[in-house]
Amino acid sequence: MPVKKMEHVGIRVTALEDSIEFYVRVIGLKHLYTVGEVDEPLRLAFLTFPGQESVELELVYIRDGEDLPREGKVHHIAFTASGIQYEYERIAKLGLSGLDPEIRSLPNGNRFFFFNGPDGEVIEFFEPAHLA
Repeated sequence: MPVKKMEHVGIRVTALEDSIEFYVRVIGLKHLYTVGEVDEPLRLAFLTFPGQESVELELVYIRDGEDLPREGKVHHIAFTASGIQYEYERIAKLGLSGLDPEIRSLPNGNRFFFFNGPDGEVIEFFEPAHLA
Protein backbone atom coordinates (compact mmCIF):
# COMPACT_ATOMS: atom_id res chain seq x y z
CA MET A 1 0.00 0.00 0.00
CA PRO A 2 1.50 3.39 -0.97
CA VAL A 3 0.08 5.33 1.99
CA LYS A 4 2.82 5.45 4.65
CA LYS A 5 1.74 7.65 7.57
CA MET A 6 -0.44 10.50 8.71
CA GLU A 7 1.23 13.68 7.45
CA HIS A 8 -0.59 16.41 9.34
CA VAL A 9 -3.89 17.55 10.80
CA GLY A 10 -5.16 20.94 9.63
CA ILE A 11 -7.10 23.28 11.88
CA ARG A 12 -8.72 26.49 10.61
CA VAL A 13 -7.88 29.42 12.89
CA THR A 14 -8.93 33.06 13.13
CA ALA A 15 -5.71 34.48 14.59
CA LEU A 16 -2.60 32.62 13.46
CA GLU A 17 -0.08 34.06 15.92
CA ASP A 18 -2.45 33.53 18.87
CA SER A 19 -3.01 29.92 17.84
CA ILE A 20 0.73 29.29 17.40
CA GLU A 21 1.33 30.66 20.90
CA PHE A 22 -1.47 28.49 22.34
CA TYR A 23 -0.20 25.23 20.82
CA VAL A 24 3.38 25.99 21.89
CA ARG A 25 2.51 27.09 25.45
CA VAL A 26 -0.41 24.78 26.29
CA ILE A 27 0.29 21.64 24.26
CA GLY A 28 4.11 21.82 24.10
CA LEU A 29 4.49 21.78 20.32
CA LYS A 30 7.42 23.38 18.50
CA HIS A 31 6.70 25.93 15.77
CA LEU A 32 8.56 24.71 12.69
CA TYR A 33 7.76 27.41 10.15
CA THR A 34 5.07 29.68 8.71
CA VAL A 35 4.18 29.98 5.03
CA GLY A 36 2.97 33.43 3.94
CA GLU A 37 3.61 36.95 5.16
CA VAL A 38 1.44 38.82 7.68
CA ASP A 39 -0.44 40.80 5.01
CA GLU A 40 -1.17 37.79 2.76
CA PRO A 41 -4.70 36.32 2.63
CA LEU A 42 -3.53 32.72 3.20
CA ARG A 43 -1.03 31.76 5.88
CA LEU A 44 -0.08 28.33 7.17
CA ALA A 45 1.89 27.44 10.29
CA PHE A 46 3.35 23.99 10.93
CA LEU A 47 4.06 22.64 14.41
CA THR A 48 5.19 19.32 15.83
CA PHE A 49 6.52 17.75 18.99
CA PRO A 50 10.25 18.24 19.58
CA GLY A 51 12.06 15.05 18.61
CA GLN A 52 8.96 13.49 17.01
CA GLU A 53 8.48 15.29 13.74
CA SER A 54 6.71 12.58 11.74
CA VAL A 55 3.23 14.11 12.18
CA GLU A 56 2.57 17.84 12.09
CA LEU A 57 -0.23 20.14 13.10
CA GLU A 58 -1.08 22.67 10.38
CA LEU A 59 -2.80 25.89 11.40
CA VAL A 60 -4.69 27.44 8.46
CA TYR A 61 -5.50 31.16 8.41
CA ILE A 62 -7.60 32.54 5.55
CA ARG A 63 -8.28 36.28 5.76
CA ASP A 64 -11.87 37.03 4.79
CA GLY A 65 -12.46 33.33 4.12
CA GLU A 66 -15.93 31.84 4.28
CA ASP A 67 -17.06 30.80 7.71
CA LEU A 68 -16.87 27.13 8.52
CA PRO A 69 -19.42 25.24 10.63
CA ARG A 70 -18.54 25.14 14.33
CA GLU A 71 -18.20 21.38 14.13
CA GLY A 72 -17.40 19.45 11.01
CA LYS A 73 -16.73 15.79 10.44
CA VAL A 74 -13.70 15.71 12.76
CA HIS A 75 -14.83 15.68 16.38
CA HIS A 76 -11.51 16.30 18.15
CA ILE A 77 -7.74 15.96 18.06
CA ALA A 78 -6.07 13.89 20.76
CA PHE A 79 -2.62 14.08 22.34
CA THR A 80 -1.05 11.35 24.45
CA ALA A 81 -0.34 12.63 27.95
CA SER A 82 1.39 11.04 30.90
CA GLY A 83 0.59 12.32 34.37
CA ILE A 84 -2.95 13.13 33.35
CA GLN A 85 -3.96 14.40 36.80
CA TYR A 86 -1.17 17.00 36.64
CA GLU A 87 -2.18 17.95 33.08
CA TYR A 88 -5.83 18.30 34.08
CA GLU A 89 -4.92 20.61 36.94
CA ARG A 90 -2.59 22.64 34.69
CA ILE A 91 -5.29 23.11 32.04
CA ALA A 92 -7.87 23.98 34.72
CA LYS A 93 -5.59 26.76 36.04
CA LEU A 94 -5.42 28.24 32.53
CA GLY A 95 -9.20 28.74 32.59
CA LEU A 96 -9.74 27.28 29.12
CA SER A 97 -13.30 26.78 27.93
CA GLY A 98 -14.92 23.40 27.44
CA LEU A 99 -12.90 21.64 30.14
CA ASP A 100 -14.55 18.43 31.28
CA PRO A 101 -15.66 18.61 34.94
CA GLU A 102 -13.36 15.67 35.70
CA ILE A 103 -11.00 13.14 34.14
CA ARG A 104 -12.96 10.28 32.59
CA SER A 105 -11.95 6.60 32.47
CA LEU A 106 -12.62 3.80 30.03
CA PRO A 107 -13.17 0.21 31.21
CA ASN A 108 -9.65 -0.72 30.03
CA GLY A 109 -8.04 1.89 32.32
CA ASN A 110 -7.36 4.57 29.71
CA ARG A 111 -8.10 8.06 31.03
CA PHE A 112 -8.89 11.28 29.19
CA PHE A 113 -10.41 14.75 29.27
CA PHE A 114 -11.45 17.36 26.74
CA PHE A 115 -11.07 21.15 26.50
CA ASN A 116 -11.27 23.79 23.77
CA GLY A 117 -8.55 25.44 21.75
CA PRO A 118 -8.60 29.13 20.82
CA ASP A 119 -11.08 28.68 17.94
CA GLY A 120 -13.33 26.20 19.72
CA GLU A 121 -11.55 23.14 18.34
CA VAL A 122 -11.96 20.22 20.73
CA ILE A 123 -8.71 18.89 22.19
CA GLU A 124 -8.33 15.66 24.12
CA PHE A 125 -5.52 14.70 26.46
CA PHE A 126 -5.43 10.90 26.55
CA GLU A 127 -3.44 8.72 28.95
CA PRO A 128 -3.24 5.04 27.95
CA ALA A 129 -3.46 2.66 30.90
CA HIS A 130 0.14 1.52 30.38
CA LEU A 131 1.39 5.09 31.05
CA ALA A 132 -0.59 5.57 34.26
